[in-house]
Amino acid sequence: MLSVEMENKENGSVGVKNSMENGRPPDPADWAVMDVVNYFRTAGFEEQARAFQEQEIDGKSLLLMTRNDVLTGLQLKLGPALKIYEYHVKPLQTKHLKNNSS
Repeated sequence: MLSVEMENKENGSVGVKNSMENGRPPDPADWAVMDVVNYFRTAGFEEQARAFQEQEIDGKSLLLMTRNDVLTGLQLKLGPALKIYEYHVKPLQTKHLKNNSS
């Protein structure tokens, strides 16, 4: 069984700490479609994770997504889409940029 560390943030979101323990490479750019799907399932977005699979969103695609892509391109309900972008996609993009800029 995979161990997943969850952290509750003050803004009500739940962060998933990335490590090889939860079966994904630490850099989202290296994630396959199923890594992205499992990330969102683990974060509590079971229903919305299917949209990432249907649209074949891998880690590189995830890191290129805009707010508009998440809000309209995946055809998700607005509430979950906002949370997915603000609490997951945007922080993953920021972390990736920070780790890859020298």
